[in-house]
Amino acid sequence: MTTTQDFIRLLQERGQLHQCSDEAGLAARFAEGVVTGYIGYDPNAPSPHVGHMANMMMLRRLQQVGGRPLVIMGGGTVKIGDPSFRDDQRKLFDNEQINTNIATFKRVFSNLMTFGEGATDAVMINNADWLDGLSYIPFLRDVGRHFSVNRMLSFDSVKTRMDREQSLSFLEFNYMILQAYDFVELYKRYGCILQMGGSDQWGNIVNGIELGHKMLAKQLYALTCPLITTSSGAKMGKSANGAVWLNAEQLPDFDFWQYWRNTEDADVGRFLRIFTDMPLAEIAKLEALQGAEINDAKKILANEVTAMVRGREAAERAAAAAKGQFEGGAAGDLPSFDFARDKLAAGLPLATLLAAAGLTASSSEARRQIAGGGVRVNDAVVADDKATISLDAANADGAIKLSLGKKRHVLVKAV
Repeated sequence: MTTTQDFIRLLQERGQLHQCSDEAGLAARFAEGVVTGYIGYDPNAPSPHVGHMANMMMLRRLQQVGGRPLVIMGGGTVKIGDPSFRDDQRKLFDNEQINTNIATFKRVFSNLMTFGEGATDAVMINNADWLDGLSYIPFLRDVGRHFSVNRMLSFDSVKTRMDREQSLSFLEFNYMILQAYDFVELYKRYGCILQMGGSDQWGNIVNGIELGHKMLAKQLYALTCPLITTSSGAKMGKSANGAVWLNAEQLPDFDFWQYWRNTEDADVGRFLRIFTDMPLAEIAKLEALQGAEINDAKKILANEVTAMVRGREAAERAAAAAKGQFEGGAAGDLPSFDFARDKLAAGLPLATLLAAAGLTASSSEARRQIAGGGVRVNDAVVADDKATISLDAANADGAIKLSLGKKRHVLVKAV
């Protein structure tokens, strides 16, 4: 029988364990049979991003050791918005957008774990199923009475806003109560005894454990993973171009692959442990590589993560495109940008096209990059910041290849 020591050891070896509320107690529950655990995600974006992946991998690990993962979509809580470590109130969403986002999350999660009706199959659940139907007075009487406002005010997520004299709405103030109540409902409906999440959610998770004591006289448990940053201190999930989305409709496979290929040298081993299932002994060999050889490990990291999230074929296409770009050959599956043929026919400033294609944030930044020799058109350096581009530069397929530096490339296609 799998024990929680196996699960916790797995998380420790992979660099994914930060806190556990009661390791011995949880070990005993694992010894009794299948443990059901969950992580909640508010569908406040069109896709999960790389910043979600560390705790998504915890659910994957739980299923790997014989537990049952629950993916809780916050279709109810997203209508309020988590105030944790925010300077302002989150955008509120209507039901149509919420349901659209949830459908995308389900597609992404389906690549990371097996969903179904088996004992250890993952289940995706919308907390609107119970939150939307709550009656206000009974909820205050049965649930709200177990929360101390004094203690709630001491939580970092609230205290930070108060200390900065930034508004915290009563709507947001209720978020932690609803999150705690989710844990109670999931125990009653699914026998769920474990909540997991990022370390910044520890206080909210403990609230759920305490509410389980008070309302059900049951022992619940918590596990958190550390928040992942790069060696240079950057937050995971962001790139120079914005969020690194897990869904291919929000970010092309090539750009996703390239994000991992550009991992800092010092992070390669750590990211291989957290974001792949590769054997630890093999990872140890890869992270020991020095100099230019570390790039081979980065390619493996990019291949493995892309294959897991986007599929093996997507990873192979992206790798082939990168090989064509950096080692000679065809452009392959480089990201593309459609541009009006009539505008290209008339000709327009290269700086304008660079900004429109998303390679630079503005035309002025594009001109600086051109003047500095950092821009190429069809692999030829262009140093004139007043240069214009027309259809004359297009190949037989009507495409123009734009490059910024050595790692960012776009095919502009005339349509």
